[in-house]
Amino acid sequence: MIKVVGVRFKKAGKIYYFDPSELDVKKGNFVVVETARGIEFGECVIGIKEIPETDIVAPLKSVIRVAEKEDIDKHKENKVKEKDALEICLKKIEEHRLNMKLIDVEYT
Repeated sequence: MIKVVGVRFKKAGKIYYFDPSELDVKKGNFVVVETARGIEFGECVIGIKEIPETDIVAPLKSVIRVAEKEDIDKHKENKVKEKDALEICLKKIEEHRLNMKLIDVEYT
């Protein structure tokens, strides 16, 4: 058996599993984790639980830390910047008369 926590990056997004190591990660905690895309901020939606190693796709990435005030502040800042980026992208699409629809923006 291996210990994991479930982390979600978007409000209704997919849940990804991470190794909590020796950290005391609880459901509802914000966490900083290592992903294939780099370091990301997410919310722990499933607290520490043990599951069979055969249920895990290796390698299991780690929770780096429970989010600190600075991490949470930066995440809030990025959310504001996402709105600005969305407006800029929509303006550029219109300016260049691109035949496309912007679905989403993400600022990390």
